[in-house]
Amino acid sequence: MSSHLAPFTVSPQEAGFTLAKVLRSRIGGVSWNDVRKLIAARRVKVGDAICSDEARRLQENEVVVLLEHPKPLPRVAHPDRLVIRHLDEHIVVVEKPTGVNTVRHPAELEWSEERRQLDPTLEDLTQWAIARQLDCPSRELPRLRIVHRLDKETSGLVVFARSGLAERELGLQFRKHTVVRRYLAVVPGFLSPQTIRSNLVEDRGDGRRGSTQLPKVGKEAVTHVAVEERLPGYTLLSCRLETGRTHQIRIHLAEAGHPVCGEKVYLKKLSGEVMEDRGEAPRLALHATELGFEHPTSGEHLHWTMPIPGDLQKFVERLKGKA
Repeated sequence: MSSHLAPFTVSPQEAGFTLAKVLRSRIGGVSWNDVRKLIAARRVKVGDAICSDEARRLQENEVVVLLEHPKPLPRVAHPDRLVIRHLDEHIVVVEKPTGVNTVRHPAELEWSEERRQLDPTLEDLTQWAIARQLDCPSRELPRLRIVHRLDKETSGLVVFARSGLAERELGLQFRKHTVVRRYLAVVPGFLSPQTIRSNLVEDRGDGRRGSTQLPKVGKEAVTHVAVEERLPGYTLLSCRLETGRTHQIRIHLAEAGHPVCGEKVYLKKLSGEVMEDRGEAPRLALHATELGFEHPTSGEHLHWTMPIPGDLQKFVERLKGKA
């Protein structure tokens, strides 16, 4: 069986069909069993994530990539390795590793637990870790409720609600922008301390999320940027979110001419010019280092910090060595 297939975008005619059917049609001359083996071997990406569900129905404009070699599960994708910082009947706070999606794609919500274990999300890992800590089956636990999320490659602190009350109260705090969220980011060049304020839209005019100059269009996004440390040719930034729009920090820094090292999406300017990334970061150099909010029932102010993880610390040390 041929194992080569150029990345492709799902056409309108292919939308709604299963991943296995579309792959079999695209590759040509292969059996259903061969296609299923490719998918089970973690050789197929849909978007930026491995897809191991042969029955996943594809959507128009999704990008499918057939990898040359199977992609192993992230070493951290095990509940025993997940760090729980706080757990009570209403909330759980965990340290998200890089390489794991926060939540599952809607098309995968009906997966069995056995199938989820092949490609777990942070939501899965957290629920399994709670079950281990409380010594009870995960199916007996209240479901986790999503109040915010981090991108797959971003590491850092995440809170899940474990009750309807917590979901409502935390949601209110997020909407009022009272939750403390601070990130560390490594960018090329030197960016001075500033507040970046813009209105973000899903399509700025070239199919990418970004800022718009049109009045009363989009959602206001505010990022407060401070300098954590100057490095030779680079800057370690501290970015505090006032609002929490999708990819807000990544968009704001890229539009300021300093895309996060390891960035793969927001390197292209509206003019079409592509900004170079010569940092050779091991992944997106973005880490959610601080999280704080009021407990949804007691009102107690809770606060956590998480140091920059080892892979990014090594990257920063390598950049320092370029002096």
